[in-house]
Amino acid sequence: MNELKDNLVARHLVLKEKYSKVKWMNGVREQAIETFDKVGFPKRKDEEWRFTNLAPLLKSDYKLFPEPSEAQVGAKELEKYFVNNIDSYNIVFINGVYNSFLSSSTHEEADICVLSCAMEKMVHQPVIENFYNKIAPKDESFTALNTAFSNDGAYIYVPDKTILSKPIQLMFFSTAKEEEVMYHPRNLIVIGSNSHAQIIERHQTLNSKANLTNSVTEISVGKNSELDYYKIQNDTTEASLIDNTYISQERDSVASVHTFSFGGKLTRNNLNFVQNAENSNSILNGITIISGDQHVDHHTLVEHNAPHCDSHELYKGIYDDNAHGVFNGKIYVHKDAQKLNSFQQNNNVLLSDKAEIDTKPQLEIFADDVKCSHGCTVGQLDKDAMFYLQQRGIPKAEAKALLLYAFAAEVLEHVQIPQIKARITGLIASKLNVNMEF
Repeated sequence: MNELKDNLVARHLVLKEKYSKVKWMNGVREQAIETFDKVGFPKRKDEEWRFTNLAPLLKSDYKLFPEPSEAQVGAKELEKYFVNNIDSYNIVFINGVYNSFLSSSTHEEADICVLSCAMEKMVHQPVIENFYNKIAPKDESFTALNTAFSNDGAYIYVPDKTILSKPIQLMFFSTAKEEEVMYHPRNLIVIGSNSHAQIIERHQTLNSKANLTNSVTEISVGKNSELDYYKIQNDTTEASLIDNTYISQERDSVASVHTFSFGGKLTRNNLNFVQNAENSNSILNGITIISGDQHVDHHTLVEHNAPHCDSHELYKGIYDDNAHGVFNGKIYVHKDAQKLNSFQQNNNVLLSDKAEIDTKPQLEIFADDVKCSHGCTVGQLDKDAMFYLQQRGIPKAEAKALLLYAFAAEVLEHVQIPQIKARITGLIASKLNVNMEF
């Protein structure tokens, strides 16, 4: 761990010249690498990381900028990873580099483009300087590391009174020929007042090479606006993801994040909401289905700073073989956040004696006129229900899949895009090893 940390800090000195185009960013990067040098990588003795051991992952000396791949990646090869039966804006990165051929950026109804280019144009400076590195915490290890090394990502600015005509798909592909590569994508999303946007995000490895993606997304949702965000995580067993998403909400806003974790070696989702004004509504939903030696860790925080707000959080997990799941959800209610309603629930099914789940829903309440509830369950498949279904001629595999789908389906009720619901339903069937339509 310390060796990798020292190597990264040393490499930052060498790579300084890469970041000279946007002068004001140099100071931001310098401060970030100093923070990372001070705090280092998280260890299991840290309370927020006690159930996720990063040591095996951080033994490698990752390459930061992979060599350009000689293999050409075509639209046909990538088509299956997109939600491809909807019309959408597509922002595509391959090995950390924007691919204009596969993308469809725009500056018409909104600015949907590349962050590195937006930073160099004066027209975008006011928004970027007001929001970039302002929503994410500056003292978190992986976030600071991303700020120091981030090379590119998506820039989305939806002006006031704009309802986007179609969703946005953010796609990050890895085809690097090197065995161990580290990516640092950085996204900035700003939704103006009285506006609406739908976004789909996916990180996908296209070969059997190991890699680590450390992603940071900062999101501001303006007054009376709505954001509907979908994360589809179904990567190879050699790929790991640290996904940091930070959302700031203004008055009368609704922000929904749906996380579907189906694959990867190690996945850590850090999802933080901050409600800054009255009548904010935060919705957090997740389905996890993993097997083998896979590990998925969901860490969520909803910070209620204002009265008359809502938050609703529901995560379902299904774990088989030696899979390990973690759910650590915190609802923090400040003393001025009166008359709010907050719900948090985590339900899990273990299909193997060796599968594990560490679940820790938390409430910290400093207001006296609130309605807050939380809970968790851990269980196994209902044998009586299995017997009932098999007695009616349903094969064992299909009966098991039906019960598990019924367990997870409640989360899908909040999905607003039918094509995404169909895609997730198909992925659930695939993960449950059945060929059936639920």
